[in-house]
Amino acid sequence: MPTRQPAPASAPALTRPDGSPVRVLVVDDEPNLTELLSMALRYEGWEVRTAASGMAAVRSAKEFGPDAVVLDMMLPDFDGMEVLRRMRGEDPNVPVLFLTAKDAVEDRVAGLTAGGDDYVTKPFSLEEVVARLRALMRRTAVASDDGGSLLVVGDLTMDEDSHEVTRGGTEIQLTATEFELLRYLMRNPKRVLSKAQILDRVWNYDFGGQANVVELYISYLRKKIDVGRAPMIHTMRGVGYVLKPAD
Repeated sequence: MPTRQPAPASAPALTRPDGSPVRVLVVDDEPNLTELLSMALRYEGWEVRTAASGMAAVRSAKEFGPDAVVLDMMLPDFDGMEVLRRMRGEDPNVPVLFLTAKDAVEDRVAGLTAGGDDYVTKPFSLEEVVARLRALMRRTAVASDDGGSLLVVGDLTMDEDSHEVTRGGTEIQLTATEFELLRYLMRNPKRVLSKAQILDRVWNYDFGGQANVVELYISYLRKKIDVGRAPMIHTMRGVGYVLKPAD
């Protein structure tokens, strides 16, 4: 059963750019768990809506316009993967935190491969869910961490305020996690970054030692940044990855 302790007083409030509370959609068919999660998130000052089925979740997401979604992998009508696919059809950038009772590595990675941004396995602490959601929303326009700026590496540009990314003048659409990974690479051009460094910076915790998650997201970025162009993302075998202007 999830547990709840008072949030630290130093935890900064997260708000939407207009100052209104962030919106979180909680999707789970266990009423007790949904109520506990809702209470914990409202304790943070966030606006919460809940859904107990995949169909209700898709409908609520369209009406509510959440800034983040907590999504159970197993639902009574269709699974979390299908919910994610339908939600992303409406909002391709909404960050999603999967809840799963499975803890096998392949199941964790499956949710991320489908486009989820993070996951927690049951049982979990409510503090962990809140912390993961905070990290996800800091990667999006919900809350900027440093006021934003324009990053430029070769013909690749990133506007940290608007979250617009272009290469050679062509706009590139990224998910929240892809954006944060690319931002880290662009803030450290020509510097080799290890998988451990990337895990710590982008996911804000040790991803169970699963460096293949980094490999997965690097491959996603390459498909969007490098395909059909001179490559900018390079693998330094046994060391890590480096982003540098194309030759």
